Amino acid sequence: MADLEAVLADVSYLMAMEKSKCTPAARASKKILLPDPSVRSVMVRYMEKLNEIQFDKIFNQRLGYLLFRDFCQNVVQEQVPQFKFYEEIKKYEKMDSLEERKKKAREIYDTFVMRELLSNSNLYSKNSAEQVQKLLAKGDAPQNLYEPYVEEIFTYLRGEIFSKFVESEKFTRFCQWKNLELNIQLSMNDFSVHRIIGRGGFGEVYGCRKADTGKMYAMKCLDKKRIKMKQGETLALNERIMLSLVSTGQDCPFIVCMTYAFHTPDKLCFILDLMNGGDLHYHLSQHGVFNENEMKFYAAEVILGLEHMHRRFIVYRCVRHLPGGALYCTYGALFPKIPGHKGSRSKRFLSEGVITSFAYFFQSPASFYLWKRNSLYIIYILYYSSRLSDRTSI
Repeated sequence: MADLEAVLADVSYLMAMEKSKCTPAARASKKILLPDPSVRSVMVRYMEKLNEIQFDKIFNQRLGYLLFRDFCQNVVQEQVPQFKFYEEIKKYEKMDSLEERKKKAREIYDTFVMRELLSNSNLYSKNSAEQVQKLLAKGDAPQNLYEPYVEEIFTYLRGEIFSKFVESEKFTRFCQWKNLELNIQLSMNDFSVHRIIGRGGFGEVYGCRKADTGKMYAMKCLDKKRIKMKQGETLALNERIMLSLVSTGQDCPFIVCMTYAFHTPDKLCFILDLMNGGDLHYHLSQHGVFNENEMKFYAAEVILGLEHMHRRFIVYRCVRHLPGGALYCTYGALFPKIPGHKGSRSKRFLSEGVITSFAYFFQSPASFYLWKRNSLYIIYILYYSSRLSDRTSI
C-alpha cells in the first residue's frame, strides 16, 4: 500500500511539473484579482513617503520594466526608439562569442547609430558615436561597447517620458500590483502540495505548485514543535533573514532563492526555487572525475554564487560540503544552497533538509574578509582535488 501511495505521489508530482511548463493562463488553477484602480492614490502617497516613485527604482523592477516598455511602445504618441536601442544593447552584452558580438555590434550600429547620425536628430552625443566607431574600426567588440549610449538613453527616459508614464493608466496598473504585493497573505491554500522531496532535522521539503501562477517551487516546512524542542529558534530566524538577503537585488546568480515565506499555526514555510537536476555529489558519483573545462565551468558558477553572498556580508561557512550542497537546475546550471541544506543523491528530485547553519552574517569587516578569503581558497582546493582524484570532498 505504501508503495502504491509513493507511485501515485510521483505521478502527481511529475504531472504538475509538466503542467508548469504550459502558458501561465493554462497552468493556473486560481485567478489573481487585482484591487480597484482607485487604490492608486493610496499607493502614490505610500511610495512618495518611501521615495519609490523614481525612474531607476521602477525600471529596475521586473513589473515596472514591463509596464514602462508597454507604455513606450503602445501608449505614448511620439516614438521612443531609445527603448528598442536599449533592449538590443542588453542582448549584445549577454553574448559570449566575440564573433557574434562583432556581428551584432555592426547590426546595432547600422540600425540605430548610423540612422541617427544621418537624420541629424541629436538624440545622442557625437562623442559616443566616435568612441564606438574607433573600437569597431579596430575589429574590437567589448561587452561594454555601447555603455555610453545606455547612460544617454537613461537620461532621456528619466525626463518627460517617465513623467507621462506616472500620469498614465500603466502606472495605475503598477500601483494595483504593488498594493497586491504589499497585502498578500499566503497560506497552504495558495499551493498544491505534492510529494516529499527531502527531510531534515526540523521538517520536510515538498514539491508544490502555486495555484494562481502554476509555477513549481520547493516548499520547506519547519515544524515549530521540533524547533522549540531542539532550541532552534535562532537558527530558523537566521535562515529566514539570510534567505531574504540573498534573494533580493537585480541578480541572484546561481543561488537557490526564496520567493515567499509564511507560517501556519504549526509550521514555518519557505517557498524556494525548485532545482530538480540532483546535486553535485550525485553527478560526481555517476560521472567520476570531471574534465578541466567542466570543472572550470562549475567552479565559476559556485564563485559567482559566493560573490553574491559576499556583497551582502554573508559567508558560506562549510564550503568543503559544496558537493552535497550545490544543486542542478533543469538546464544543468549549478546553484549553491543557502544557508546550507543537505542535498539529495537523487537525479530526479531535490532534497532540502536543514542539518546546520553553514552561513554567517558578519557585522565586522575584518572577520568577514577573513572568512571570504578562506572560502575562495577552499574552492581552489576543491577544484584541483576533484580533478586529480575520485574523491568528492576533502
